[in-house]
Amino acid sequence: MPELPEVEVVRRGLARWVRGRTIASVEVRDPRSIRRHVLGTEDFVGNLEHSTVVDVVRRGKFLWMPLTVEKQAHQGHDGHAADVALMAHLGMSGQLLMQSPSVPDEKHLKVRLTLSPAEGMPEELRFVDQRIFGGLFVTSLVPTSDGGPGGQGEAPLPLIAEEASHIARDPLDPYFDQADFHRRLVSRRTGIKRALLDQSLVSGIGNIYADEALWRAKLHFARPTETLRRPDTTRLMACVRDVMNDALEAGGTSFDSLYVNVNGASGYFARSLNAYGQEGSPCPRCADEGRTGTIRRDQFMNRSSYTCPVCQPRPRNGRW
Repeated sequence: MPELPEVEVVRRGLARWVRGRTIASVEVRDPRSIRRHVLGTEDFVGNLEHSTVVDVVRRGKFLWMPLTVEKQAHQGHDGHAADVALMAHLGMSGQLLMQSPSVPDEKHLKVRLTLSPAEGMPEELRFVDQRIFGGLFVTSLVPTSDGGPGGQGEAPLPLIAEEASHIARDPLDPYFDQADFHRRLVSRRTGIKRALLDQSLVSGIGNIYADEALWRAKLHFARPTETLRRPDTTRLMACVRDVMNDALEAGGTSFDSLYVNVNGASGYFARSLNAYGQEGSPCPRCADEGRTGTIRRDQFMNRSSYTCPVCQPRPRNGRW
């Protein structure tokens, strides 16, 4: 499942190619990929054709494109006409690809949006999904609860896609409130990794980046949240941001061909993982500091957690 860095890579690519362009036509090749649009194919197409993409916005792993509608421009919000959005859920294998019409259709092409011509830019936005866990749908935009921008974007509005309105801000969001996060974190009385995966507390962190950030912060995943002091939380979130920014520079983490950016290229952050998936390998930090630590794997919430037992010792009173 793509995590925040992978979705942000896609967002930045889309913003470059689609922002300000009009959707000329829509082809739905597999209705299963718009099943979340409960009013059906005709309504989905009708909402998109002749609308213009205002921006591409992300909060956590949620991605949406605010739209203006040429026929009935809904003015407001500082002059911006955008109260609906095209929501994209990538699921396990969803891809948003920018292609020229001359490029043959992908085997698992589900939806094609043809955009207004722009010099030097491909004209088609294609949604490709092998496993059909993802999808597209049109949704309403609602005011944010704190009055700030809905998420990361080029010119974000104080609006958020309705389906994303329940999740917290993510660590890369300029409006992320560190002090509030600490207060809520220590009141949870759970393990630190379980808290990091709670999208109502902080969004966008999945299993890979939780393990990598905890390794960098020298914290075990079962450390009780109520034992964390403010400096611990500050250090942890700094490590979360560092690992995510490093992943962004590498184009995200790709373990197979299912995650790619809008140009079809895979990310290569998997080459830089220190803990996740490294069971049995020497801990890089311990090796550098002359200690002998070996990455181990533990079962955690029907998945795995990877830690170094030397520099991330398990707490006696751990909470799993």
